[in-house]
Amino acid sequence: MSGQDTRIVAAARGWIGTPYRHQAACRGAGCDCLGLVRGLWREIKGAEPEQPPAYSMDWSEPARDEALWRAAARHLLAKDLAQEAVGDVILFRMREGSVAKHLGVVAGVGARASFIHAYSGHGVVETALSAPWRRRIVARFAFPEEG
Repeated sequence: MSGQDTRIVAAARGWIGTPYRHQAACRGAGCDCLGLVRGLWREIKGAEPEQPPAYSMDWSEPARDEALWRAAARHLLAKDLAQEAVGDVILFRMREGSVAKHLGVVAGVGARASFIHAYSGHGVVETALSAPWRRRIVARFAFPEEG
C-alpha cells in the first residue's frame, strides 16, 4: 500500500458521519457519493479538474448515459476489476440494466473488505464489501499518483 493510498483512506474515514446531501461536497456538512470523491480529490490532489453539472437523482437514466463512468475515466486511472487495492474508487451499477452511478472508496481488502461511501438515508459510512455489493461493481479506478 502506497502512502497516497493510506492518505486516501484516512481522508475518507474523516468524512464518516457527514450527512447525505444531494450534489453537496463538504466534509461534515453534507455530500453525496460523487461529492465524497470530489472532496477527497481536493484533500489529496488539490483543485478539482472539473465541476460537475447540476444533476437530478435519476440523472443519466432516461438517456442511458454512462456520464459518471466517463467522468471517472477522464480523471482517474482505470484498473482491472481483479486488481483490488485499498484507496481504489469503485463504481457501482445499483440495479441490473441501469446506468452506473454510485461511487465508493475501498478501505479494506481480504477478509475485512470494506468501502466508504455516501449513501442516501445513511450519510457517509464504512460498509462491508459483501457479495451483494461486489456483484454491483462495474469499474475500478485509482487516484493518479502525485507529481
